[in-house]
Parts: sequence; C-alpha cells; structure tokens
Amino acid sequence: MALLRAPCGVMPALAAPSSNVAGSSCGSSKSQFLAPGIRSSGRRNRLFVSAASPKQMRISSSPGGRDAKYGLVSADSSGISSTGKDHVAGDSFSASASSEAFATAPVKCSEQEEFAKEWAHKPRRVVLFVEPSPFSYISGYKNRYQNFIRYLRELGDEVLVVTTHHGAPAEFLGAKVVPSWSFGLPWYKAVPMSLALSPRIYKEVKNFKPDIIHASSPGIMVIGALIISKLVGVPMVMAYHTHVPMYIPKYTFAWLVKPMWLVIKILHRAADLTLVMSVALGKELRAAGASTAEQIRIWRRGVDSDSFHPRFRNAEMRNKITDGKPDTPTIVHVGRLGVEKNLDFLVQVLERIPEAKLVFVGDGPERPNLEKMFEGKNVHFTGMLTGEALSQAYASGDIFITPSETETLGFVVLEAMASGIPVVCARAGGIPDIVNQDGVTGLLYTPGDLEDCVGKLKALIDSPELRDRIGAAGRREVEKFDWRASTKQVRNEEYSAAIWFWRRRKQQLANRFPGLFKGPQTQAS
Repeated sequence: MALLRAPCGVMPALAAPSSNVAGSSCGSSKSQFLAPGIRSSGRRNRLFVSAASPKQMRISSSPGGRDAKYGLVSADSSGISSTGKDHVAGDSFSASASSEAFATAPVKCSEQEEFAKEWAHKPRRVVLFVEPSPFSYISGYKNRYQNFIRYLRELGDEVLVVTTHHGAPAEFLGAKVVPSWSFGLPWYKAVPMSLALSPRIYKEVKNFKPDIIHASSPGIMVIGALIISKLVGVPMVMAYHTHVPMYIPKYTFAWLVKPMWLVIKILHRAADLTLVMSVALGKELRAAGASTAEQIRIWRRGVDSDSFHPRFRNAEMRNKITDGKPDTPTIVHVGRLGVEKNLDFLVQVLERIPEAKLVFVGDGPERPNLEKMFEGKNVHFTGMLTGEALSQAYASGDIFITPSETETLGFVVLEAMASGIPVVCARAGGIPDIVNQDGVTGLLYTPGDLEDCVGKLKALIDSPELRDRIGAAGRREVEKFDWRASTKQVRNEEYSAAIWFWRRRKQQLANRFPGLFKGPQTQAS
C-alpha cells in the first residue's frame, strides 16, 4: 500500500492493488491494513481500513482515537458518515470506494495543522459584522459575542465591530465599534437590521486592513459583509445563529421558506467557512447544500459558570417569583417571549400540573398574548431581568423548562444547568448537543408530546433527590465549557482553516483563469 501526499482538506489517497489489500490476513474474507500518518485534532490517529472485496472498504478509527477534525460528512464525495460530540465528524467512518481504494474524507491533514500552528501565535486583525447589536439587543448570542470580543482582545488581536446603530458604544473593551443605520423587520419590529454597505463602512474596514471578516447569519448585514470581504480581498467566515426557515411560518408566509433556503445557500457557498452552533444544524445545512462538508465547523459552546451558579439561590427572589408561596414547586422559563418559542404548549402542561408555579423570566412581543392565555392560572411574569437578579431567578427555581423546537444552541439551557437546577427540554434543534446524556444531565421529551413532558416534570417535582442529582450533574457538565477556550478554538483553528480555504480558492481560480492574475501564483500552505 502506498500512502500518497494529498492536498490539504482531503484525505490522502489510499492506493492498493485491485486484487489484493496490503497486510491482509490469509484465508480471511475480510482484510485490514493500517494507514499511518493521518492525524485528527492535532494528534496522530490510527486509521484502519478493512475490505470485504476490492470494491468496498470500511474506514474506522481506533477505539481510543479523537474526533476527526473536518466538520461534516460529504455524501457526494465518498458516502462517509460519522457522529461526534463537538464536531460533526466523529471517530468512525464508513465508505465505499473503487478498486484503487481512493476515498475523500473530511480528515484534517498535517499541512493544514502546520498552517494553523503558524497563524495561532500571530496577532490578527478581525472585523465582526454582528446583527442585531450584541450591545443592546437581548438574545443568546449577546453573551457569545461580548465574550468573543473580550478574549480576542486578551489574545492580542485587534477587533473592529460593525453593528446596528441603536445602543452601539464607541468602543467595547478596546475594540472600535462602527454603527450602521438600521431598521426594524416589518413582522418583528424589535429586531433591528442593517445592510452595512455604505462608503463610510467600506472605508473603515479597508483602512483597518483585516486578516479576516466574520459575520453573523442569516440577516441583511451578512450581505454587506460578504460584498466588502470580496472588495477588500480577505477570507469570509459566516456564523449561522438563527434558524430563520423555522421562524418564517410562525411570523409570515410558509411559501417563503424555500426562497429563504436559496438565499442561505447562495450566501454560505460564497463564504470560506461556516460556523454552526450544533451538530444537528450543521447536518441540516449540509443536506441543503449550503456548504461543503469540510467547510462547516462547530462553534463550541461556552457559559459563564461563575455568573450562573447555585450560590445565587435566594430566599427573597424565591418569595417574589412564587408570589409569597415559596413552598410551591416552581418551574422557570427564561428567554425571549416570542411565538417561535412554542410557549403556548405550556398552557396544557400547567393544566396537568396545577400544583406547580410557572415563572416566565424575560420579555418579548408575545407577552400580551401569553398573559391572556395564562389568565387565572398559577403563573408569574417577571419581565426582563439582568445581572445578579437573573442569576437569582435561575437558581431560585426548582426546574427549568423550554418547549422551543427552533434553538440553534440554547444558551438559556446552559445557564440553567450552570445554576444547578434540572432542565426539561424538547428534543429538537441544538439542545440535544447540550443535554447529551438524557436522564443524567437533564431530561429531554419528544417535541409536542404532552404526556412525555408532563411525566418528566412530575418525576422531578415528586423527587427532590432526583432534582438534586440531575441538577448537580448538569452543573458538572457545563463547567467544561469555557468562553476563553471557545474563542481560542475559533481563532486558532477555524480562522486558520478559513484562511487556508480562501487561499486554495484563489489558487484554483488562478489555475483556471491565469490571465486574471498577475505575477506568479504559489500553493496555499
């Protein structure tokens, strides 16, 4: 067998004679050989190839191997499938191949690893296009982007933030903030949007001389960010945060879903890398053809486990949210009160558990309708809470619940787990990535299944020991997730990959249209 050097981003070719496989066991219907030198996640990984026939083979990593690095499976390249916790690609692959035993797999090669190491220690200049503003709009990614900026600055990078104008500061932790005129969505006025394509913003970005542009998606601003990245000539990373196709039927016309998917595909195919918040969402984007397998990566989750902690359980807050009845079993929901959160499902839940108190922490356009739905029921609306009051509200409940089926990640679930209370969530979107041990770190119910949801809530209400055990296990789980580590992963690994893919794309264009490029072209390395 020969192990051939291949371009970075594909698995090296595994060549073997069509009639035999090197290292095969005599008299066995299955044969194996070891393909050394293929590495994943920065470590050498033993990859075994077994072949039942010259035309089919199975590739799997050794049991102790780490997750393979390269994102999603490319069904049209070699039919490789995989599973994993933080990356869509995991420890095992299966593939069918020709008699020459050639397969293209999303395995990170040593060339790109060396490139990432080279860039990891260099200060970078990063432009962030974030819509809506992470400074004034209350949402899950507010904490993500504020912490992302904090730790990029701590790592020595220069950061320029372009965002919607309302509530935008002049600077944030040493990062300059450039406001862009914004407008409210017709069907959701509370969400400000902006194209961010004015000559002023283009000049700001160009003069900043960025190494990379990173934009939140989907939205309007991502279009301006993409155009500016092409004009300035730098790599483009898109981070997919809000699963708009799931929201459209709840706010407007269902026939707009297909056009929205078309927009998403056009935008993300033009990007050099797509970051997603969960494995499930990454697979959905891949299946829709929004990006290639190797160019979709997981942006690891993070939570401030000091700000959200069991020590914030507070008798005064407990008395307040239970309307003076602190011994009442208390179920807490935290988040924006929007129709997409499926909160009307909780009306039926509360009817089945009348002894419980349901507490809504947060605000949003659906609040007036919810107040009507829950009129006369055992419910308390706190309105918007922030800071220590929010931490106390989490920790002072008995159980956290979210019936949302549209979460790309679910920061409120992470915060509830960090607060030490058991979580009950719909098994949908990115939440199973967080509650990855159902029955241990939290409880998942089948979306829309009232009996399943009520049964899990009653089990927790009836057993303080079960609540304590699951709450403590959830707390231990989220203590693993740190914003600093999450930022370093994106900065050192994913940004390096985006730069490499951008250089590869330039090289491919130069090879195809040599007349468009002046001077000698070099291979990306």
